[in-house]
Amino acid sequence: MPIDAQVAFAIFPGPWGPIHVAAHATPGGAALVALELMTPTDVFIAFLGRRLHASPIPASGATAAVRALLGRARDELDEYLDGRRQVFELPLDLVGLSAWDRLVLDGVREIPYGEVTSYGRLARRIGRPGAARAVGGAVGRNPVGIVVPCHRVIAGDGTLGGYGGDWFGTHEALLAIKRALLEREGVTLSGTTFVG
Repeated sequence: MPIDAQVAFAIFPGPWGPIHVAAHATPGGAALVALELMTPTDVFIAFLGRRLHASPIPASGATAAVRALLGRARDELDEYLDGRRQVFELPLDLVGLSAWDRLVLDGVREIPYGEVTSYGRLARRIGRPGAARAVGGAVGRNPVGIVVPCHRVIAGDGTLGGYGGDWFGTHEALLAIKRALLEREGVTLSGTTFVG
């Protein structure tokens, strides 16, 4: 579904390399539409173009509201990565996603800081028992990683499962990021207690 608003992106330094973030103008100001780790800029821009049917521009050319939101996203990410923030307060727009993906990601957003759930438990939590594999697919398509905390969804046996969907990097590098994000939240996988 195309959007009728300007889409702009910014690139911030992160502990694993550049963090790409995108937002678009809304009637009320602006909303975050994407956040990816380890993705080359040209690939990130192409992804936004396909998903949003828009031509993203650098943040410097965006409206004041979009620039302000991208700056706020950087601040909240820095606070989270420094251990000073547990909840993101950024307005999100999951435009371009299927109803299923939105349902799953809304469930992911309810997983509290410092806690984990499994794909199967998340499926039950959203009223779709038996859909663990489909939940995993939706979690892997999360376009707003970290902010929608897909790193808090792990395999039912207490192992990490996957991380990053189409993000670039090796499987091992992506799992190392997932493990590091969980460790920042005080989660250790040995003796994990699931929520949901």
